[in-house]
Formats: sequence, structure tokens, C-alpha cells
Amino acid sequence: MHNYRMYIIAIGWLYVTLLVAVNEASVIAGIISFLFYGLLPCGLLLWISGSKVRRQRRAYREHLAANQQSGADAAAAAGEADAPSQDKP
Repeated sequence: MHNYRMYIIAIGWLYVTLLVAVNEASVIAGIISFLFYGLLPCGLLLWISGSKVRRQRRAYREHLAANQQSGADAAAAAGEADAPSQDKP
């Protein structure tokens, strides 16, 4: 389900941007360059690439919930059909 090669690429990209940030002239410039060249693009890329997995998980959970609901309805209907009538003395 997961694309683990994408995580390796993301780790490599973060490593490169960290090295670029360390070589900046000031600490603030390093933080800004790491944030805007590393974390934000990488986070956006991973979020977009994970949308298919999130969509599949949501559909699977909805499918399970629907099956449990239909199973409970069927069990309730079977229980009502098997139960003796209370009207007879």
C-alpha cells in the first residue's frame, strides 16, 4: 500500500536541504532555507502522494461499517422471526 521508495527520496531531499541550510551565512537564513526548500515541499509531496492510501483506507472502513450494519440488521431480523409470539397465552 505504501510507496517506501518515496520515503527514501524524501529523506535524501531533507538531507540535502539540511546541508544547504547549514552552509547558509546566518542561522535565520539556514532555518528559512531548510523550511522553504526542505520541509514544506517534502511535506506537501508526501501528503499528496499519500492521498490514495488515505482514500482507500476510508473506503475500507466504510465498507466494514456497512457490512457490520447489514450483519446486525440480518441478525435482528432473524431473531424476530425465530422468537415466539407473545400474543398467545
